[in-house]
Amino acid sequence: MTRLRYFLIGALLVGGAAFWVLTRPNQIDPDLFAGLDPSVDHGQQVFTAAGCASCHMAPGAEGEGKLVLSGGQRFETPFGTFLAPNISPDPVAGIGGWSVTALADAVMRGVSPEGQHYYPAFPWDSYRGMAPQDMVDLHAYLATLPLSPVASQPHELPLPLKFRRGIGLWKLAFGRSGWVVPDDGLTEAEMRGRYLAEVLGHCGECHTPRNALTGAPDRARWLGGGPDASGKGRVPNITPGGLDWSEAEIVEYLTSGFTPDFDSAGGHMALVVGNFSQLPEEDRAAVAAYLKKVPAVR
Repeated sequence: MTRLRYFLIGALLVGGAAFWVLTRPNQIDPDLFAGLDPSVDHGQQVFTAAGCASCHMAPGAEGEGKLVLSGGQRFETPFGTFLAPNISPDPVAGIGGWSVTALADAVMRGVSPEGQHYYPAFPWDSYRGMAPQDMVDLHAYLATLPLSPVASQPHELPLPLKFRRGIGLWKLAFGRSGWVVPDDGLTEAEMRGRYLAEVLGHCGECHTPRNALTGAPDRARWLGGGPDASGKGRVPNITPGGLDWSEAEIVEYLTSGFTPDFDSAGGHMALVVGNFSQLPEEDRAAVAAYLKKVPAVR
């Protein structure tokens, strides 16, 4: 019994140490941004394509108020309710004191300045593919936005999910590495569309079905649609197996919000259309071209 007890204690210590190592936050290399000069104007385009305001503006914000990134919007999921934080340049309530590297840790690695994991409700798993120059430009643009002193509110989650260390295992098991749609045969425009759809626009976060147990996306059915995370309705299949629109019709939808049947975008998709409509038309055309290259999900 004594030997068994020592064996169990040893196994627990080894298992605990392995868990601690495997779940450690993986922070970004600061040298990635060395020598890059920021462009505020381009940072605004990155901000728009990434949909930052759509989640981080105050609930019900309109017009210029959408640029006050005080947070507070609620996102209901099967795992609990997530509340968007304040990411305004306020040095206390927001992220005004963050360096480019700290912002990149959050956006591209899902790690807070305190070294804690962010939940994958924040789409860092898509943003991890962001170009370093885009990150530098985004950081510069965010610093120009209005300050908000509104404190971020805690997420409303069941007790087991309040311990963030385990998210490291989620990252290890389900985190993305590389492109979903490979380079083979893609034109330069289609690659641009892939970057906008897979990374900045993070289309897969909503349009790809997820594992009910872990919330991990099923990339074998990339953009194949599925139940809405809120539990209300479904998100459509936008692969060639579920969307028969022409490239011109996709561009028109991303510009005006109108479908070929004269229906219109609603809910959060209306915000996505509002963002994409502000991008150059060649970007919307690039996304349309990319969507035609995505493997069809029936």
